[in-house]
Amino acid sequence: MKTLITGATGFIGRHLAEQIPEAILVGRNAEKIRERFGGLREARQWDGSAGTDTSFLEGVDTVYHLAGESIFHGRWNTAKKERIRASRVENTRNLVEMISRTDNGPKTLICSSAVGYYGSRGDEKLTEHSTPGSDFLARVCMDWEKEALRAEEYGVRVVLIRTGVVLGADGGALTQMLLPFKMGVGGRLGSGRQFMSWVHIDDLVNIMLYAKENESLRGAINAVAPNPVSNSDFTRALASALHRPAILPAPGFGLKLLLGEFANVLLGSQRALPEVLQQAGYKYAHPEIKAALISLVQSAPSQKMNN
Repeated sequence: MKTLITGATGFIGRHLAEQIPEAILVGRNAEKIRERFGGLREARQWDGSAGTDTSFLEGVDTVYHLAGESIFHGRWNTAKKERIRASRVENTRNLVEMISRTDNGPKTLICSSAVGYYGSRGDEKLTEHSTPGSDFLARVCMDWEKEALRAEEYGVRVVLIRTGVVLGADGGALTQMLLPFKMGVGGRLGSGRQFMSWVHIDDLVNIMLYAKENESLRGAINAVAPNPVSNSDFTRALASALHRPAILPAPGFGLKLLLGEFANVLLGSQRALPEVLQQAGYKYAHPEIKAALISLVQSAPSQKMNN
């Protein structure tokens, strides 16, 4: 049986695909996927719609569903928010509907989600049993997960991977943060008291593989490091890893003027804890933010030229 990955050309998908070399990679343009991976990978075409052709799911045992519009790029106007929602909620609904019509289809669906599910909750400790929030991203996550869980009606084991801020040397949030910090103009966001749930990309990929192999796991998993930190603590750890000062905070009102509604994501606080993973016995490679950032900064492509 085979593994299939949607969103394989994204930051997380690329790393996961590297660890599953036999996986089928799915996207809107199969040829571009093959080119991205050097022409050596099996790729199948799917544009996110509920098509009549379900052949790309035949013979697949596990689906990693990671596709979705980036929340980080572009101002959050009405059109952007609709793309964020549709690429998660509607595409997942369509995928599950197609799974329901597949004779020899997936037995496991591992679907991306986010700790944005909880909304901004201050210093409240959030586990997989905590109630959802009510802001835009929380509602998207709730509806997204609801559509994924519908696959259980067809005998599919569903795992919901609620990620925090994913840190990697070659993509994601960290690469956007590095330049201002290297220039010595980095700093905390707003008050800096908001909690930041984070995870090293290596741990996130290992968690996804762990979820596939451990059939006792189902439902929501907080795929975050066991030690969330405040934004101020993260800022100090990153500045220390780069041997740079962090003295220029970005005031909350300025972020809201510049970024609009998206600023609420940066200023929101989620102190999510990986209760399910810890009870299942998962061992983190990078549980502490300082050591995680040092390892990533040292492996960043341009870092050697800056030290």
